[in-house]
Amino acid sequence: MDFTWRRLTEADFPLLRDWLRQPHVQRWWNHETAPEAVARDFGPAARGEEPSEDLLALLDDRPLGLVQRSYLRDYPDYEAELASLTPVPSGAMTLDYLIGDQKRTGKGTGTAMIRSAVDHLWTDHPAVPAIVVPVVAANTASWRALEKSGFRRVATGPLTPDNPVDDPTHHVYRLDQSVPRSAIDLRTSAMSSARAWPITSSRASDGSAPG
Repeated sequence: MDFTWRRLTEADFPLLRDWLRQPHVQRWWNHETAPEAVARDFGPAARGEEPSEDLLALLDDRPLGLVQRSYLRDYPDYEAELASLTPVPSGAMTLDYLIGDQKRTGKGTGTAMIRSAVDHLWTDHPAVPAIVVPVVAANTASWRALEKSGFRRVATGPLTPDNPVDDPTHHVYRLDQSVPRSAIDLRTSAMSSARAWPITSSRASDGSAPG
């Protein structure tokens, strides 16, 4: 799948609100969908006032999903919470993601989007040593997609969940830039016959933490 990427703009907020209202997204992102809430939490990044980057993933020139990426150092409280479970390399970034169209889930689209997002991140931020992503343990679809994208689990432990109905147990995944694509493909080939889990999202962005 050949993804293209562009920055989320305020003109995209109606589409984003629609995605956030979808049951498969709402379950994990737990985000308010009123116009003022979306403008409050996504507006600063769209205007370049927030250090995080919100990107639309496009497939065949049609928006399919959202990826948020940010330097963990820009959110010190969040970085410290992660560091309580696993070492966080200096200059590491994190990702959050969602597939907006439920009909595209469970078909490998999410894994392909994550792989493309990773390649795009390495290109835009070549000095980043690693990507560290926490996922609530109950969201099997999300962490399975990370594994199929070459991430390895480095820790399991309690973190503040985005949805209060969830247990705080999270899995933390990491991908180092030094890992060559050939090694990632070899690592994930063993999973090629595994069940296709319908990826929806990892963590939610509520203004207090990145993606």
